[in-house]
Amino acid sequence: MPTLFISDLHLDAARPQVTDLFLRFLREEAAGAKALYILGDLFEAWVGDDDPDPLGAAVAAGLRAVADAGTPVAFMRGNRDFLLGPAYARRAGMTLLADPAVILLDSAPTLLLHGDLLCTADTGYMAFRAQTRDPAWQAQFLAQPLAARQAFASRARAQSQAAQAALRDAGTMETITDVSPDTVAQYFARYGVDRMIHGHTHRPAIHAHDAGGRMRQRIVLGDWYEQGSVLRVDGARVELQSLR
Repeated sequence: MPTLFISDLHLDAARPQVTDLFLRFLREEAAGAKALYILGDLFEAWVGDDDPDPLGAAVAAGLRAVADAGTPVAFMRGNRDFLLGPAYARRAGMTLLADPAVILLDSAPTLLLHGDLLCTADTGYMAFRAQTRDPAWQAQFLAQPLAARQAFASRARAQSQAAQAALRDAGTMETITDVSPDTVAQYFARYGVDRMIHGHTHRPAIHAHDAGGRMRQRIVLGDWYEQGSVLRVDGARVELQSLR
């Protein structure tokens, strides 16, 4: 049985076809897998576990069915759903993972990240990330009425889109929003692993890195904006494929 990895689904009521594809993937493949790892940005936005949005309820039910079928489900928060908490994880039958986290994947230590920690050239985003991961900031934010939190999420999304447009206009989008090679090398050295799996950059690929005199592997998961993307690992078999 393969171990499955996905990220960057950005589920949103505005794109019901992607939610349908994801729920079908859960029923037809994930329920029979060795394990399912979701490496962040499952949702386009998450403003608290108390949000009664039907989309969140449908996704929780689909994930709970996978867990009840015997497939462990692990979730790592991303930059869009960093406020997803223990209450929703319990509803969905998921185990919350720290970012980064090291797991044993077919007996080989493997480093998992959402991926934004590797994009250190994007200094504006890194400052925003540090602010919003502060427990005091999160407690203050979650204490606000739901409507205020939803308005903040809409503004943050608009600001993110404007910032990306400015980077495209300046011709720096590809370099600023991708991983820093030096940071990747530092993470390989810090954790002493030969394989790293992450999402966030929406640039699906399997890379070979010469780090510390050893060849190492970095797998980047794809997003689910136009299609699905799943990594299947089963022993020596490693497949990064699109879903439709």
